[in-house]
Amino acid sequence: MRTDIPTVPILGVRVAKLTEQAALAEVKRLFEGPSASVVAYANAHSLNVACANARYRRVLEDAALVLNDGSGLAIAAKLLGDAFPANLNGTDFTPKILREAADRGVSVYLLGGEAGIADAAGEKLAAAIPGLKIAGAEHGFSQDVEAVVGRVRASGAEVLVVAMGNPAQELWLDRYLTATGARLGVAVGAFLDFTAGKVERAPAWMRRAGIEWLYRLSREPRRLFQRYVVGNPLFLGRVLAQRLGLRPRRGA
Repeated sequence: MRTDIPTVPILGVRVAKLTEQAALAEVKRLFEGPSASVVAYANAHSLNVACANARYRRVLEDAALVLNDGSGLAIAAKLLGDAFPANLNGTDFTPKILREAADRGVSVYLLGGEAGIADAAGEKLAAAIPGLKIAGAEHGFSQDVEAVVGRVRASGAEVLVVAMGNPAQELWLDRYLTATGARLGVAVGAFLDFTAGKVERAPAWMRRAGIEWLYRLSREPRRLFQRYVVGNPLFLGRVLAQRLGLRPRRGA
């Protein structure tokens, strides 16, 4: 990330401190940059993972842009005596990146989710964003990575949206983005699932209140118990340790 971008350092990762407009301006700059760039979103879960996974932490440290995703990051910033001007979560901000791609006339490749999810998401995105070109779409479970890279390159896509969960999607982009020929790689988590309708988003009032995580937990308690019930207090404990100048405990 450029050194002149204001950030909030949280658990060793510099998270951009930008308004939505400023974040979009930075995305536009990345489109015009000299090399391929990765945009990632940081939330409480991903930063917990980064504490236990040094390679993933390095990828976040090296990403061109890391945006704050969710109420956990908002609380963390306040605990550290700072604040984010906007919640730039992946589900709401990624479509704005795709609108920029449509305005530029460049195509997008969707990679991730179960079979059929990326295709369904592509159809809905193309219908919702005038001029958006979907160059290709496929699931995220192929064992032949070189073939996937080849298909993305052959498509001519300049934007690659990868939805494989943390840390797989960021590690994939770090290793293969340049080889795909795409100029911008965006790691988006559950964005394709939400867009395709596989996963239902929380009601608007819960999103505004910053408790969308509670809705997701109620829908998938067994899968998300560790992430939220265990992970959220662990994250806040780590942030408090950072505030007190203590060395954060790795692992877990």
